[in-house]
Amino acid sequence: MNDTELRQTCHTLLPGHRQLTPAQLFAAMSEWCQVNEVTHDTYGCGSLIQEFEAKVARLLGFESALFCITGTMAQATALRLAGMERGSRLVALHPTAHILKHERGNHQLFDHFQALQIGDANRPWTLADLEGIPDQLGAALLELPMREIGGQCPSWDELAAIKDYCRARGIHLHMDGARLWETAAAYDRDVAQIAAGFDTVYVSLYKGIGGMGGAMLAGDTAFIDRAREWFRRQGGNVYQRTPYVAAAAMQFDARLAAMPDYFKRTQWLYQELRKYPLLVPNPARPHANMLHLHLPVSRDHALDIRNRIASQHGVWLFNGAQHAALPLRCYVELYVGDNLLYLPDARVHEILGLWTDALADQ
Repeated sequence: MNDTELRQTCHTLLPGHRQLTPAQLFAAMSEWCQVNEVTHDTYGCGSLIQEFEAKVARLLGFESALFCITGTMAQATALRLAGMERGSRLVALHPTAHILKHERGNHQLFDHFQALQIGDANRPWTLADLEGIPDQLGAALLELPMREIGGQCPSWDELAAIKDYCRARGIHLHMDGARLWETAAAYDRDVAQIAAGFDTVYVSLYKGIGGMGGAMLAGDTAFIDRAREWFRRQGGNVYQRTPYVAAAAMQFDARLAAMPDYFKRTQWLYQELRKYPLLVPNPARPHANMLHLHLPVSRDHALDIRNRIASQHGVWLFNGAQHAALPLRCYVELYVGDNLLYLPDARVHEILGLWTDALADQ
């Protein structure tokens, strides 16, 4: 039985949102489309998609937003165009940026831009890191929150200083905002305030939102019009985008409204984790409704424990596990969504107890 099949046998899941079966999801989409009299778009032209693009643009405080089939295409295109516009193909980005860790060298192999890594791999990059680059940058990419380091974010003052520096030096500041909606509660500011000062922002339509896939790229109208043409050149001009847009749009408002509750639940979880010292959170305090838990076992052992608890108790603890720097240590990601939000406190404690008992049983 593979991980997906084992996960599907569990009645209780800790990470993420409740997932509907394809039949349930398509039925919900059908009903929503019927109620809202949705018609198909044609190559991105249609009331549903264009109104949703305009809505996302307004929320982020930009002139325009454009659907893209993947965030990988959206971000590589944005940074390529930024380099063309600013006269430098050099882009500064963190060592854990999605582009470097998960996109198999697309930026290099497709000749989009030249990447320059900045900052400590375990912390968000800083203004000082940026000031230390002697070259003329075309762009800098900042991820909010930074998934690969537990959802960390720079302080509000540090973020403002980075924005000011980039603006003064003509550096295109791009946000990897795959989980931007999650930062509003942590910063206690709306997403438009967070996005202000960025030249472009990418947001995911499936991560925190729970859609089927797809992304939005937001910026000024001239930039987005150029991105539209480059998406077409790269094969992103999907004939009908209605399924992706409907799957996100039908739950978009509810997901955004729930983000403060997800964050409050994360704060509660941090308090309770003090009772389980074998589960060490990173960061030390929540920056968003996600975190890493560092475990005193190897990656393989952690996965064995997860699978055993899933088989014996029907509880799914986490999805993947990563090797840590020290031997016989690993860490796992926990996204606090609907599953943990609606799980009774006593049940959470019961599960954390099962987990730590298994970790202690060496």
